[in-house]
Amino acid sequence: MTLSRRTLGFGLLAVAGLAALPATAQTALSAEDRATLAQAQTYLQALTSAQGTFIETGAGGQRRQGRFWLQRPGKMRFEYTDPAGLLVVSDGNNVKRYDPRLNVFRQVPLGATPLSTFLARNVRLDQGVRIDRVTRMASGAFALTVRDGGRPNDGSVVLAFSGTPLRLQEWTITDAQGARTRTQLTALTPASGLAPGLFQLSDPTRRPGRN
Repeated sequence: MTLSRRTLGFGLLAVAGLAALPATAQTALSAEDRATLAQAQTYLQALTSAQGTFIETGAGGQRRQGRFWLQRPGKMRFEYTDPAGLLVVSDGNNVKRYDPRLNVFRQVPLGATPLSTFLARNVRLDQGVRIDRVTRMASGAFALTVRDGGRPNDGSVVLAFSGTPLRLQEWTITDAQGARTRTQLTALTPASGLAPGLFQLSDPTRRPGRN
């Protein structure tokens, strides 16, 4: 079975990569738009190791919540507490998902997912992605509507940032079918010394001695 973004089950897999919206060429961005884009890129580049909590609301209104950890380059863990036990882990090479309720394990190479851009050693919002819109608020908060330049019909993501202090607050993914998933970061703090085991996930369904 192919491991799609929907199969993986959480919105971050589209953070860098992205509903077919009317595109505005990135070269048409204003100087103010480009300054905002650079601000977001600098912030994301500095977010090398962090942890926090999230609430995810799916297209049908269903809510999930849990904790997450990230360590760039390449590593992230989303641990759902509701529904309990659901895990999505990137170990730097593969993105893996395990659902204990169904006893189903899936994985896909990290490089085959949009997550690879977000977890790259160097985060670039001026290469490989299309910026459809930059929206600024009087409070200093802003949002970026982004899609993958190489897969423009796959979907879009709106990244929303607070103003002062600058912080990634949430993202809303619209897939190619128009379904939306919103992920709110209810907490996000820098973290150091994260245990390597957080980013490891073996196949729990594999029987001993099975090839």
